[in-house]
Amino acid sequence: MECSFFSSKYMPMSEIARLERTNSSQFSSFRPLVEVKSTPHFSSCRGISPKASHSSTPNYSFVPKQAVSSVDEEKLGAGNLLYHINGTNSSLFSRNLRILDSFDDEYGGVIVDSERLPANPKVFASMLSFSISHWKSKGKKGIWLKLPVEKSDLVPVAVKEGFEYHHAERGYVMLTYWLPEGPSMLPANASHQVGVGGFVINDKNEVLVVQEKYCAPQFVGLWKIPTGFIVESEEIFTGAVREVKEETGVDTEFVEVVAFRHVHNVAFEKSDLFFICMLKPVSTHIMVDDHEIQAAKWMPLVEFVEQPLIQQDCMFKKVIDICIERLGKRYCGLSVHQVASTFDGKTSSLYYNVIDSQHNNCIGN
Repeated sequence: MECSFFSSKYMPMSEIARLERTNSSQFSSFRPLVEVKSTPHFSSCRGISPKASHSSTPNYSFVPKQAVSSVDEEKLGAGNLLYHINGTNSSLFSRNLRILDSFDDEYGGVIVDSERLPANPKVFASMLSFSISHWKSKGKKGIWLKLPVEKSDLVPVAVKEGFEYHHAERGYVMLTYWLPEGPSMLPANASHQVGVGGFVINDKNEVLVVQEKYCAPQFVGLWKIPTGFIVESEEIFTGAVREVKEETGVDTEFVEVVAFRHVHNVAFEKSDLFFICMLKPVSTHIMVDDHEIQAAKWMPLVEFVEQPLIQQDCMFKKVIDICIERLGKRYCGLSVHQVASTFDGKTSSLYYNVIDSQHNNCIGN
């Protein structure tokens, strides 16, 4: 049976009555389950045709059932139907022909509501296919589909429908679908990981250093500055302070970013940004994190610099040279400034130096 759906508000009642008279003899096997509402939706089906009625009599009436959850009547259309054909209950068909709950993004795309996904893969498959057709007709562009780990059995369904992997976190996988013709204009997954290192030196010209418990064989025995990755929504300067505290127990204050390194194809083909931060100690007692740190101590700067691995590595040596220049006030790093922007309505951390400020302490007299 081939069906096309329409609404009474778009078809004159005279035309509906004509369809009723023409096809009523073929409608004997059509048995409704619900009565007509004041503004029903109708269906024109090849081989059968429903009788339209605005009375309370259920005989041969064909109407949408009550809207489900927050899905509005326009989304339900005539797909949200409940009826019997030849004695067979088609309520499953009714549930399947609904639009997935979603909301629009600011770029003309759609974000599917991950909290209101159907649990049944077959139902999801029908609803997803129906939704894609609906969104195409509305001129939508990209679709963002976030599938929680507890509904991972829906992933193959989405992939079969044409969705592509975008990124994954511990609790979900994000998939995308580009509706228009041509290459996708959706932004790619994050391309970088961001690391920080804390160069902490005290009044005795001693550097706070650690030996890592797990490292490559060539780095066994190397004393290095505390390092680590910043976490989601964390600032560079707060990440450096946190990493030093976690690995050594020493409290510090951020001074400047003295340099940063950019390298590619580091972890699973991702790039890496590593920021070396000058920090000022506000405590001296060391408490080692024995989960990842083998040892930690205050090490004389000269002894730290003379380590063979430092001397033999051009990048390590250059970083230490920069830090020493900063200590001698012959170099200015980047201090952090909180700046508001009307572009996105947010306050951001902007890193820059100001060498003409009376409060500047990185240029010697």
